[in-house]
Amino acid sequence: MKRFNYRKLLRQNETYLFFVLVAFSMVITAINPQFLTLENIFDLLKSSAGMGILAIGVFIVLLSGGIDVSFTAIAIAGQYISANVLIATGIDSLALAFLVSCALGIALGSINALFISIFKLPTLITTLGTLSAFHGALLAFVDTKAINTGQLPECFKVFGGKDIFTLMRPDGTSYGLSVFALFLLGVIVLSWLILRFTMLGRGIYAIGGNQEAAKRAGFNIIRTQFFIYCYVGFLAGIMGVMHISLLRYSNPMYIVGDELNVIAAVVLGGARITGGTGSIIGTLLGVAMITILEKNLVLIGLSSYWHKFFIGLIIIVGVSITYYQNKRRSTQRLVFMRE
Repeated sequence: MKRFNYRKLLRQNETYLFFVLVAFSMVITAINPQFLTLENIFDLLKSSAGMGILAIGVFIVLLSGGIDVSFTAIAIAGQYISANVLIATGIDSLALAFLVSCALGIALGSINALFISIFKLPTLITTLGTLSAFHGALLAFVDTKAINTGQLPECFKVFGGKDIFTLMRPDGTSYGLSVFALFLLGVIVLSWLILRFTMLGRGIYAIGGNQEAAKRAGFNIIRTQFFIYCYVGFLAGIMGVMHISLLRYSNPMYIVGDELNVIAAVVLGGARITGGTGSIIGTLLGVAMITILEKNLVLIGLSSYWHKFFIGLIIIVGVSITYYQNKRRSTQRLVFMRE
């Protein structure tokens, strides 16, 4: 029987992040005993499910050694255009909304992939450009008017209020676990299966470790990068429909600007900026930490502006650790070669 390796567990970033998350939750619970109630946990899960889906997409990009900041523009474009399609056609169908949003997400993701894989442009510069281009095109060619609750097709409202199961409060009212959790779970399982059991997943890890070595090993770099950025677009399309269903309101100015929150969650979860390292579990822990931090800063006596400070700090620390690790690895390699 194989013995459990505690030393390996203690070397993992996810372990320390889990303990920090538990400690932080205990502090908040001491201030507000309602924090760790099942109802509040269900609410946090519902509000953060969309961010979790985006974070998994960003994690896969970082794993490949790239970076994508255009996913928020893709999400709002998918959300806003799908809602307008349903209103214009009079078809009240959630399936059609997902189809339009996800198809648009894949199409916009393929544009990123085209510039990155075919024209070999830097991922950050490319997606910064497409972030502005996608959002600008939405505002210029589609519309800038918000869609209020009264105009919103009923399918979005039903989806936003749908629960997997419900529980009763002492006063007779009910609360439940949102169906959003099921969508998040589906994305987690699908992404894990791709990364763990397919050649495509191995290719993503290989490209993140060393793109030239991956190419020599026989991995198709162009095909893999097309999958990565189209997959991010697909996940952004899912998130867009979930977001409008959660708020019961759509504004084309929403979501864009929240890129750093998602990237910070992935970096906090242990994904290395230069690629090749990270896990889905770490990413989800990072999302949980960022969500709890965002929603409870005022509760612990800090201004909401501190959220931006912590987000920036997380990214700086994440980049610094990556730089230090790369420098240390290079030094060790140089010493070995001299010996």
